[in-house]
Amino acid sequence: MDLKELENGVDPATHWYYQSKKLPLLAFAEKLIATGRPLTVVDIGSGSGFFAYELETKFGAGIAKVYLVDTGYSEAEMALTAGQKIEKVHAIPARIENGLVVLMDVLEHLDDDLGMLRAVKAACVGEHNHFFITVPAFKSLWSGHDVFLGHYRRYQIPMLRTVLERAGFARIRNYYLYGGLFPLVWGVRQLNNLRGQDAASNMRPFSRLANATLLGLTSVEMRLAPANKLFGVSCVGEGQI
Repeated sequence: MDLKELENGVDPATHWYYQSKKLPLLAFAEKLIATGRPLTVVDIGSGSGFFAYELETKFGAGIAKVYLVDTGYSEAEMALTAGQKIEKVHAIPARIENGLVVLMDVLEHLDDDLGMLRAVKAACVGEHNHFFITVPAFKSLWSGHDVFLGHYRRYQIPMLRTVLERAGFARIRNYYLYGGLFPLVWGVRQLNNLRGQDAASNMRPFSRLANATLLGLTSVEMRLAPANKLFGVSCVGEGQI
């Protein structure tokens, strides 16, 4: 997750966006853990590690190891976690077995998204490695938010699927998240673009009532999201490496 999104005082532990966005990831991980093989989670571009910590909290012994991979970690931070179950590192582990590789809104930050995916593929050993990826969706939603966060692109299903296939990923399932919010987000961003709004994050805290309402609505939608192949604010790719 991008730490820039937290600069406006957003708390992922309560904010509707993060609390609903974690749900498809948890559902995917639950299916993998049901096979009886504890997972090694490799959270690339992890930032605060919110999504990986949520996985470890929910599944406990079902998670064997967590690597938080981010070049932003200091040597002191990495030294404190060295050898622990949840470990902060700068680089993708050289060998990943029975892994769940997570890239939550990461690929759009990379000039060479294919290169990253091929590096992940090269590190995975055996037949039991999987991935869960989210990226921002639809070029028509491009705005100062994307500029502020340093995005190179926004994706649609064919675009994301193509780069995953080129990297050698398999059994790919794609779908969109936040389809219900798409018209509102589209309208607001088009208006902001017309006004020439400066580059800034759209992520902000909400009142308790608004936050609870949005969380309730989006959480219900997440149960149906795998069937949404039409439109949304985020695009998902999940499957096998």
